[in-house]
This record gives sequence, C-alpha cells and structure tokens, in this order.
Amino acid sequence: MKTLVLGAVAYDAKVVPIWEGFRAYFEARGLAFDFVLYSNYERQVEAHLRGEIDVAWSSPLAWIEADRAAPGRARAIAMRDTDRDLTSVVIARPGITSLAGLRGKRVGVGAADSPQATLIPLLAFAEAGIEVEAVRHDVLLGKHGDHIGGERDAVKALVAGTVDAACVIDGNRLAFTREGLLPAGYAVIHQTPPYDHCNFTVLGDVPARFTELLLAMSYEDPVVRPLLDMEGLKAWLPGRTSGYAQLERAVDRFKTIEAWLARTR
Repeated sequence: MKTLVLGAVAYDAKVVPIWEGFRAYFEARGLAFDFVLYSNYERQVEAHLRGEIDVAWSSPLAWIEADRAAPGRARAIAMRDTDRDLTSVVIARPGITSLAGLRGKRVGVGAADSPQATLIPLLAFAEAGIEVEAVRHDVLLGKHGDHIGGERDAVKALVAGTVDAACVIDGNRLAFTREGLLPAGYAVIHQTPPYDHCNFTVLGDVPARFTELLLAMSYEDPVVRPLLDMEGLKAWLPGRTSGYAQLERAVDRFKTIEAWLARTR
C-alpha cells in the first residue's frame, strides 16, 4: 500500500510528537502514513504542487496560496472544531473608543503574513477608509502567524506606549489578560466578523480511509486525547471554505501573495 504523506510546518517543537502520534494512530488502523516538516508554508505549498506530499496541514493563507496556484484542484477536507468562527480584535489605549479614533495613529500588528493579527484586522481599517501606520512585529515570517510571538510583541508595544492599538486574535487577548500582560483599561474597540483558520488541503484524490479515520478520532479515547489537546481541538469536522472570504479580500487588497504566485507559474 502506498504511504500517504502529509506536510506540516514546524512552528513549534510540539509538532514532532503530534505527528508521530498521528502516524501511530493511522498505522494501527491499517493506513500507511508518514509526514514531512517544512520551515515555512510557501515551501510546503510548493512541495504539494510538485506532488511530493499528498495532504497539507494548511494555514488559512496557505490554503489560499494552494487554491490560487492550482485553481479547481484544491479541496479542504477537514478542519478542527476550533478552526471555525474565530475573530480578531483591535485593542486600544485608554481614551480611544473607535477605529476612527486611530486615524493616522500607530497600530501594532503581528507578522506580515499573519491572517489573524495583520491581514484581517488591517482589512477592517482599509474597508472603513481609515488610514493608520501599521507597526509590524515580524516574528517567524513564513509561519503565517501560527505562533504567539508577534501578537505578544504587539501587545507589549501597546502597554509600553509605542503604539496606540494592537491587533490580536481574540483567544490570545483572553490569554494575555489572564497572564497579566494586558492590564485593565485597554478596551476592545473593534471585533472582526467570524472567519475560519487551518484545514487539511488536498490537490487530488486521497484514500477515503484517511478522512474516515481522522473524523472518527474521539476525545474520549485516552490515547487520542493528548494528541488532540496538543493540536488544540476536541473534534475534527469536515472542511469548509466559506470562512476565508475576509482573508481573500485582504490578500487581494494588499497583494499579499502576488510575488509568490508569479514564482510558481
């Protein structure tokens, strides 16, 4: 049986035990499985386009890259329950109560390729006709914001007073508040509409058994639960692409992937 090969990006050391665990899970159920780790999503997408991997664990931006580089071929076959209906927020210093109040001011964002901390929040400003000075925190470029570093730095800059607002995914805002990094008095002045995050992307046929086994993973299984906890979910759901509309608009407005796309053609 041909081994199904998955590609993933090594954004954190926990990625190795996660996919080692997944390999054991699939192989124990008769599906030959292996994985390849990449340093950045662009390299992963390019390998997928060359047929070197069968399935890609894609960031939302990597999904758009694959879909536009291989129009009509890309499919999102599964995603985490926690990948659906996320939001980003703009947090402002005391005294600023609306996006309009940030006109002409400095706004801290994440890395240039972060959907949740840069592209989607800056789209909100652009579509409202509000010009700001975006102060990027380019931590781990190429990993599409799949880390907390850039957002943490943006919030630190807000608290230090070097920016007037910071853009983060709402889950990180809550985490920063709990840990004391974001003190009281800094208000959420804007919350984006919901959007979706990562998915398993394929560009052709994959064994139906892969999707069946993935969706059958149970949080009640004591062997599976630690893997799901590390990957941040309780259940796998069928993939959908309707939740990428905001990011699609941001990519078009800011010409985020045009240079990369030109290199793939």
